[in-house]
Amino acid sequence: MIPEINYWAVLLATASSMVVGSIWYARGVFGTRWSKLANVDMDKPAASATMAIITTVIVSFVTAWVLAGATAISWHFYGGSFLISALVTSIVLWAGFTAARFITHDAFEGRPTSLTVMNIAHELVTVVVMAVLIGVWPPALG
Repeated sequence: MIPEINYWAVLLATASSMVVGSIWYARGVFGTRWSKLANVDMDKPAASATMAIITTVIVSFVTAWVLAGATAISWHFYGGSFLISALVTSIVLWAGFTAARFITHDAFEGRPTSLTVMNIAHELVTVVVMAVLIGVWPPALG
């Protein structure tokens, strides 16, 4: 079974990841604290961020695409609201994969707990926003 996917919703969810990240890591929000904890120089020329931004767009697309597919499968299995399926699926996938893996890697790398919490919270907000966009704009389900 290949799940139905609304690729317009996936593209919008991909873009939302960039918006959430731009706000989350802005200097006036968490950017200054994050840069200190992660030892990142936010004053480097913007050109040095080009590959990171390209990578982010690609992996955000993959995340949105997987979330859309997993949501469709979940919705077919459990029924109910497509939006609720998207939200629950995003939180379960975030907890089981993203948060769990961040915590494990950060523990072994000796990163500050506050940095781990900040990063996994960012990922939670990102996937929940993606889930809302995917959930309110489901594929044509027949």
